[in-house]
Amino acid sequence: MNEDVGRRVRGGGGSARRAERTAVSFETAKFIQRNIPNFEILNDEALAIIEWNADTVLEEIGVNFIENPAALDLWRAAGADVRGERVHIPRGLARKLCETAPKTFTQYARNPERNVDIGGRNLVLAPVYGPPFVRDAAGGRRYATLHDFQNFVKLGYMSKWLHHSGGTVCEPTDVPVNKRHLDMLLAHMTLSDKPFMGSVTEPSRATDSVEMAKLLFGNDFVDQNTVMTSLININSPLTFDGIMMGALEVYARANQAAIISPFIVGGAMAPVTVAGTLTQVLAEVLAGVAYSQLVRKGAPVIFGAFVTSIDMNSGAPTFGTPEAAHITYGAGQLARRMGLPYRSGGSFCGSKLPDAQAAYETANSLNMALLAGVNFMLHACGWLEGGLVSSYEKFVMDADQLGTLHHLAQGIQMDTNGQAMDALREVGPGGHFLGCEHTQANFKSAFWRSDLFDYKPFETWFEEGARDTQALAGERVTKMLGDYQAPDLDAGIRESLESYVARRKSEMPDAFI
Repeated sequence: MNEDVGRRVRGGGGSARRAERTAVSFETAKFIQRNIPNFEILNDEALAIIEWNADTVLEEIGVNFIENPAALDLWRAAGADVRGERVHIPRGLARKLCETAPKTFTQYARNPERNVDIGGRNLVLAPVYGPPFVRDAAGGRRYATLHDFQNFVKLGYMSKWLHHSGGTVCEPTDVPVNKRHLDMLLAHMTLSDKPFMGSVTEPSRATDSVEMAKLLFGNDFVDQNTVMTSLININSPLTFDGIMMGALEVYARANQAAIISPFIVGGAMAPVTVAGTLTQVLAEVLAGVAYSQLVRKGAPVIFGAFVTSIDMNSGAPTFGTPEAAHITYGAGQLARRMGLPYRSGGSFCGSKLPDAQAAYETANSLNMALLAGVNFMLHACGWLEGGLVSSYEKFVMDADQLGTLHHLAQGIQMDTNGQAMDALREVGPGGHFLGCEHTQANFKSAFWRSDLFDYKPFETWFEEGARDTQALAGERVTKMLGDYQAPDLDAGIRESLESYVARRKSEMPDAFI
């Protein structure tokens, strides 16, 4: 980072010092660095079979690249057999093309202390993405607005265990479809200084994302560094549409990261078996990552796997299930064999409320993702009702629980302090450890502590209103939003971003479809 860009990104000078003196103090944890092993569910023979079958799918069945003649030309030049819009990729070609994708990369935030390293043994946590509805205990379920979106960005900024601001934390339906991406990007860039995601719903919106990032970070810095991650969903089974691929092309050319992610509902968009689904996931990721490298060698990409099973009676997606866990574990192994960062997991649940069902399914999903070796976890907090709803209360409940992932990932401390022999010698038989020197030295950090749950005696809990966890979470939402103060941003950069948004909005009529 050159000195001028660094000054602009940080906000610089006296204004930053004044903001530091007056800001509400809150801590943001560094991204997780695992000191525990990944859970590997497949042996080498099973992995080799899935990889062989995925190459067979690409060669014999092929994948569709629809409404994108330029993509077909690139594939044809690379040696693929293109028949209409169907691309048949010779065995081994996609994997060879994928070799130029980086194993790890850094996504830079405008606050350099909040940069994140994606890949390797790291885990980056980002909030829920995409719901058109929001819910809170006071207002119930309703369509999301821009005000809701801004609130969620603020909550994400102030959440200790969340490393990333995310993207479409809810869909602001009160803003025209063709313009809302501008307001969402502006919110991420001004209301938070954590890293964020770009828009993918149309290639021109991806271009807006890149242009606004250049205003925030500086042209040269964006050209040379990754400052955005984007979510590129594949239309499973085996179909790559022109809109998503167009967005991918914009980001790849600009050296910005893309999550290449099949969108799998097992039994509907993939086979009902785990091995069959993993074969399809791998085939789709191979084709998508390979295409990104045809656009630009070395473009940063993430192996994505969003997988749910299905209730065969109602057709509704189900979450926290053993089948989804098997697929998530297996996909992690496949991603590591490809040498790519891995995206999966989240606070998944099908419940309509932040209730016991939501808690069970969410806990299963979060712990599964940690053990699967996920490097970038989208939907880490706030997900409700199968992804249709961003819940205020569940956002802070989940964000609090993400602290358990940080502590689990630390593993077991085995240095002299961790062995605690001094404590064992000091206390001896029949004593207690509360007052010993080792306990006094470690009690503040020895155990993870929830900032939300109530562990008070029954009498105290009852006298304080017998509040359940949703009520406690609602109070925490109110406090966090009340305490919120925007991170400092250079006035000139803010003005340039607001001017860009105003100009782009004026250039097109409103569209709500």
